[in-house]
Amino acid sequence: MARRYAIYKGLQKPLVYRGFKGKFIFWGVGALLAGLVLGGLTIALINMWLGALVLVGCIVGGLLYIANKQKNGLHSKSGDKAIYIHPSSLKKINRHGKTSI
Repeated sequence: MARRYAIYKGLQKPLVYRGFKGKFIFWGVGALLAGLVLGGLTIALINMWLGALVLVGCIVGGLLYIANKQKNGLHSKSGDKAIYIHPSSLKKINRHGKTSI
């Protein structure tokens, strides 16, 4: 007789960290890193005060943008109402299939 083992399928809920869920956690980390890099470059190349302003602006602006995008949901889709017709490429099937009579 075969043994049966329970399969762990996870919690079936998205990961949540400080209000950000799922993929938005990674977007938030990206916004933080982008702010640090852009702010550091601005501090090194232009001015310390402008660099600090760029750093804070990028981080706060990025996190606010991500929080706003999160309101659409984890799997937000575009709201296109148009009808799209994709052309079929059935002619390519005969190349590998039976020869035509």
